[in-house]
Amino acid sequence: MDGLPVLPPLNSNMHMTDALLQHAQRLPTGTRWLLALVFGLHALLGAVLGLSVDEAHYALYAAHPALSYFDHPPLVGWAQWPLVALGAPTVVLRLVPGLLWLGTLLLVYHLARRLQAAAPGGASEQAGFWAVASLLLAPLMHILGISLLPDTLLMFWSAALMLQTLRLMQRTQPPALSQWLLLGALLGLAGLSKYTAIFTAAAVALCLLRAHGMAVLRQPGLWLGTLLALLIVSPVPIWNAQNHWVSFVYQAKHGAGSGWQGLNVARFGLLQLLAYGPLLLWGWQGLRVATAAQRSLLAFFVIPFVVLAYLSGGGSSLPHWTAPAWVALAPFAGVGLARTWAAGKPWAVRALVLLQALACVALPAAMVSAGMPFLQGQAASAQAGNAPNPFADLHGWDAAGERAQALAVQHGLDALAVQNWTLASRIGWYARPLKVHVLHDGFDQFDLWAGKLAAGGSALLVDWSQLPYETPLGAHGFAQCSWLERQEVQRLGYAVSSFDFYACSGWSGAPQPRLRSMPLQPGADAARSTATP
Repeated sequence: MDGLPVLPPLNSNMHMTDALLQHAQRLPTGTRWLLALVFGLHALLGAVLGLSVDEAHYALYAAHPALSYFDHPPLVGWAQWPLVALGAPTVVLRLVPGLLWLGTLLLVYHLARRLQAAAPGGASEQAGFWAVASLLLAPLMHILGISLLPDTLLMFWSAALMLQTLRLMQRTQPPALSQWLLLGALLGLAGLSKYTAIFTAAAVALCLLRAHGMAVLRQPGLWLGTLLALLIVSPVPIWNAQNHWVSFVYQAKHGAGSGWQGLNVARFGLLQLLAYGPLLLWGWQGLRVATAAQRSLLAFFVIPFVVLAYLSGGGSSLPHWTAPAWVALAPFAGVGLARTWAAGKPWAVRALVLLQALACVALPAAMVSAGMPFLQGQAASAQAGNAPNPFADLHGWDAAGERAQALAVQHGLDALAVQNWTLASRIGWYARPLKVHVLHDGFDQFDLWAGKLAAGGSALLVDWSQLPYETPLGAHGFAQCSWLERQEVQRLGYAVSSFDFYACSGWSGAPQPRLRSMPLQPGADAARSTATP
C-alpha cells in the first residue's frame, strides 16, 4: 500500500478547485491508478448498458429545459443539457456522473487527510486511501458513478460543503467574505440538485453554531452567503409558483408514505448494509481521534440518515437516497480503517475488503448479462407478471424506441402511449421526438410535457413483459387496438424480456390500467378488439 504525502496546510483564501487539483496531482501512484482503472470500467459499463428508468427520466429533463420539474429540482437536467442538445451518445452522457464521482472521491480523500492530521502519531497516515477505498468497495456507489441521478450531484455537493464547513469552523482568524460566498454557492447548487439537500443545510448550520455559537449570526458574510444560496435556488419556487406548487405537494405526499411500520425500518437497515458494506461503519472508530469540533461533522451523516430511516417506515425511502450521508461518513471511516490496519489487526478489514470487492464485481456483471443464465427462470415467469428480472430494464429499450418510431410512421401515429410512467421514461427517451402519453388518472411530469391523450385520440401503445398491463379496451380504454408485433430482448442467447406494440384508436379518456395476471400470447388481446390482428 502506498504511503501518502504529507498534506500541505490550507490557508483560508485557497479555492476548493485549486485544492482538489493540487491533491489530485499529489495522490500516491497506486491510488491514482486505482481511480483511473475504476473510472475506465465505469466508462465501459456506461457504453454497454442502456439508461435505467431514472436516468432516462432525468435525461428527458435535459431534452425539455425548464426552471424546474414535477418531481425534482432542475440541476440534474441542466448538467447534461449541452450534451443532449448536441446529440451526444449515452457513453458521453455518462462521463458527467463519472467526473462527479471522481470529484467526490477527491473531496473525501482530502477530508480524511484533514481529519487524520488531528490524530496523535502517524497511525492514520493511510486515512485518505482508506476513505476512498471504503467508497470504492460500496456496491451501490458504483451505480451512482455510472448514472446521473440527483443523488450523484448531491454526493459531490455534500462532500464539498463538509470541507467548506470544516474550513469555516476554524477559529484562528475570521473567515473571508469569499469563503462565506463559496458556502452559499455550494448550498444553492445542492438545493438545485435535490430537495433532501435541506438536511445537508441543517448539518452546516449545526456545525457552525457548534464552532462559533450564536456569534456566527453577527457575521455579515453569513447572511450574504445565505442570500446567494436563495438566489441560486430561486428557479425552483418560481417554477412551482407558476405550476400550482405541484412539486412541493408531490414531495410532501411522497415523504409521508403509507402506514408506518418498524419492520420496514429493519428492512431498510439491512438493505443499507448490503448496498454500502460494513467498511463504512469504521467511521465510528474514526470519531475517537477527531477533535470535538470535527465530531460535529458527523451531522452530515446522522441528520439525513436518521430522517430517511424514519421515512422508510412508511415505505417512502429508497436505498440510494442515503448515498450523500455515507459519503459524509467515509472520511471518518478512512481514519478508523487506517488505525485498525496500523494496529496490526487487519484480518477483519481484509475479509470485508474481499467480500465487498466480490459484490462490486458481481453487481456490474449481473447488470451487463441481465443476470443470465441464473435468472432465466425469472425471465420466463415475468411474462405472467411474476418475479420480474431486476436487471432486464437496462436492455432492449434503445431497439424498442427505434422500432416504435418506425411503426408510428408506418401507421400514421404521432404519439406513443404507456400505462405506467416508468415505461414512459425509457421509451420516451429512445423514441424522441415522439410524444408519450401515460394512460392513468394521476398527474406526473409527462402530463406537463405531452398532456393527457385527448378523447377519441390515437397512439402507438407499448407494453413491456416485465411490467405487463391488460390492453386497454372499451369504456376505460380504446375503441380498438390492433396488435402489430412482438420484439424480444436477449442477452447471452437467453430471452430477457419482450415488447408488444399496438396501433390503437378511439381513446375513451377514462383510464383504468390493470396489471396483467395471465401470460399473453402475441395478438391475444387484439382478438378481443374490434380490429383484426
